[in-house]
Amino acid sequence: MTRLSVNVNKIATLRNARGGSDPAPETAARRALLAGAHGITVHPRPDLRHIRPDDVAVVATLLRQWPRAEFNIEGNPFAPASGAYPGLIELVRANRPQQCTLVPDGDNQITSDHGFDPTEDVERLRDVVAEIRSLGTRVSVFVDVGGGDFSAFKRIGIDRVEIYTGPYAASARSGGSDLASAIEACAATARAAQAAGLGVNAGHDLDRHNLGRFLAGVPEVLEVSIGHALIGDALELGLDAAVQAYLDVIKAAVE
Repeated sequence: MTRLSVNVNKIATLRNARGGSDPAPETAARRALLAGAHGITVHPRPDLRHIRPDDVAVVATLLRQWPRAEFNIEGNPFAPASGAYPGLIELVRANRPQQCTLVPDGDNQITSDHGFDPTEDVERLRDVVAEIRSLGTRVSVFVDVGGGDFSAFKRIGIDRVEIYTGPYAASARSGGSDLASAIEACAATARAAQAAGLGVNAGHDLDRHNLGRFLAGVPEVLEVSIGHALIGDALELGLDAAVQAYLDVIKAAVE
């Protein structure tokens, strides 16, 4: 079954808006795991806008109490160290997550909005991937829909791709006639990655209304990473119930 990794960045955003220590990402992560989430995702950035390096360490310690759950650290491996931010690879080295997802975002982006190219970015990713894998961490790479040949990613040691689902979610919100083609484009990307021997994750703007259709149409998605929508739903339902609602959607989609 597809695994649900809950991204707790938005909890840190709320805390940082006021200062202090509440609400704590660690507390939200614990509640999500108790509710049945299969893992926790964080995406620290050099500008410290939400998750900070000290949060990463605290959540990593929490995850060690949950041997069946996975910790996923996302980030840009080419963003330099800055102030309290030591760089993505140093965070992986210090906290040893099960998975590191490489995302080519910049400080001027509100959120991630594009992926690495399976042809043009291979050489610059090669050494990064080797170093992260040497730490015992699986490497996933954020990719756009439409990448046709992922064999070079496989050759340099990448384990999975995470399909950027923002365009699919936009089609789902608009209810336009292009929704079926948006799903098929995601499915074709997943099949191409799987043909190259890569696992497939997905994330970005997935919510409890569009997730089921996505999973029904895209083959063998191993993990979805969801934060913004799930935390928004938690304001209405409560965090425990929101996590369970997403798990119910996943279960229904794959049955």
